[in-house]
Amino acid sequence: MAKYRICLIEGDGIGHEVIPAARRVLEASGLDAEYVTAEAGYEYFLEHGTSVPQATYEAVENTDATLFGAATSPSGEKPAGFFGAIRHLRRKYNLYANVRPTRTRPVPGAYENVDLVIVRENTQGLYVEQERRYGDTAIADTVITRDASERIGRFAVDLALKRRKKLTVVHKANVLPVTQGLFMDTVLEQAQGREGLTTNTMIVDNAAMQLVRNPAQFDVMVMTNMFGDILSDLAAGLVGGLGIAASGNVGDQFGIFESVHGSAPDIAGQGISNPTATILAAVLMLDHIGAHDVARRIDDAVNTVLTEGPRTRDLGGTAGTQDFTNAVIARLG
Repeated sequence: MAKYRICLIEGDGIGHEVIPAARRVLEASGLDAEYVTAEAGYEYFLEHGTSVPQATYEAVENTDATLFGAATSPSGEKPAGFFGAIRHLRRKYNLYANVRPTRTRPVPGAYENVDLVIVRENTQGLYVEQERRYGDTAIADTVITRDASERIGRFAVDLALKRRKKLTVVHKANVLPVTQGLFMDTVLEQAQGREGLTTNTMIVDNAAMQLVRNPAQFDVMVMTNMFGDILSDLAAGLVGGLGIAASGNVGDQFGIFESVHGSAPDIAGQGISNPTATILAAVLMLDHIGAHDVARRIDDAVNTVLTEGPRTRDLGGTAGTQDFTNAVIARLG
């Protein structure tokens, strides 16, 4: 019996290209694993009337971790019965921490000395999707609770203590003292008395500017859902873009790991998508399940290929998905 069981969900668009690429890298690494494939996403909804079938729930629940490709979420009014697959899975499995590492990689235009992690509360804020409209007035609720703020605070504090012991709490409590104030105060309570930890607070607009001016000052940043969504994409732009940005959705029991980019329907099926983000999401997944040695080998191989080439088009090269994947596999041995 394999040591690990991993669920693979391709999703939509280029997910059908980048997940198979990541699987090839995992298999080439020698990881002792069994792979279970499952389906979810907009394409599945259009054919079957649901975004996530029961079989996918069973696959997620009966494996050690899940690697997710990409999901399409149509803009404007959603079709009746449709729900975003990845957002739904985050809520269903209480994956309350979205973890987005941002680290300088050897690619053109990347800032130097960036090594930070954005920890985003993944279940509340404006993303509870409680909207309503009264004629020409539209209202969206934001939900912040002490319990959710405590657990994301503990997660961020524990992560910072494993790294460089610096935590920045990002907020907008100067304008929204009730909701953002509750989040900020609760996270700060979790940081109190933690030996060796340096904690500061920063208003979100200043945090955006500081990320651009001096990202090396940050270690772990923790914030509410929408702020984390926006600032983590900004941070990715500092080190090469969404093509190399990976994330993890982590709860107390389950973990789903994904590339940050979308399904990119404009290039889907052309074999030119960059699989780096999904391969690096697999690295996060491997660390989550305890396969640290394999994770380091794959991460090192990716860095070598990003340094020596070939690079994909979004990084200034001409390589296709398979060319890049083949090069990573060759560096693995």
